[in-house]
Amino acid sequence: MYDLAALESALSETIFSGKLHFLPLTDSTNTDAMDAARGGAPHGSVYFADEQLAGRGRGDHTWHSAVGEGLYVSILLRPRIPTASLPLLPLVAGLAAAEAIRAVSGLKVDLRWPNDLLLGPRKAGGILVEAHSESNEVGFAVVGIGINVHQRGFAPGMSTAATSLDLESGRGIPRQPLLVSLLKSLQRETLALADAAAAAIIPARVEQASTWVRGRSVEVHGPQACSGVTAGLDKRGFLLVRTDGGVVTVQTGGIRAAPTKSRDVD
Repeated sequence: MYDLAALESALSETIFSGKLHFLPLTDSTNTDAMDAARGGAPHGSVYFADEQLAGRGRGDHTWHSAVGEGLYVSILLRPRIPTASLPLLPLVAGLAAAEAIRAVSGLKVDLRWPNDLLLGPRKAGGILVEAHSESNEVGFAVVGIGINVHQRGFAPGMSTAATSLDLESGRGIPRQPLLVSLLKSLQRETLALADAAAAAIIPARVEQASTWVRGRSVEVHGPQACSGVTAGLDKRGFLLVRTDGGVVTVQTGGIRAAPTKSRDVD
């Protein structure tokens, strides 16, 4: 269980101070944050839980959220950024999560565009950003982050094998320092979105943190389904995939490693 008084103290000089909302059990922290946003909750409000009954991932996927085993948190932001910059938000959230995991566990995260946190070939976390825009500006955005921390077993049939920080590090990783580090990193990273020069290098920073966005044979799932070799990110944070028919700019969807082609042996 979290020590809420200690959390407030650790975050006293951040935008999250006095805005922590904890529930032992909830359906979805993203739903909680979205409802609160529509009700006028302020920038920097944080909603986190010990267990989710209906945790959500991108593309209507579910996120298994067993009691006390993971970090389940959603952050309400009211960034003063144009709608065109919104695709960069899950990317900076990924950078923030990767830094927090490294700082607390020493593990190196591989970012799989647009929102997966991998440790080696296995998935340890994910990001779901939901937003509401007004005219050409983002009215509010909710950044949901789920990280497997203490899990030892996972449901069969996952599209990507799963893992946890405990399994990969060989020791128990405390959730509270991870949450503090994550929120502080996210505050730093989201400030870059409002700075033109800092925002311009976000795609390049993601490329440095990912083995997936350049030179990887992938299959794209979603409305722009295709297969090819990744060729980096454009300035908006969209994925470029070089296919037999030319370069496709993937704006939405997900990627997986392309199946290895077998060769006949005489």
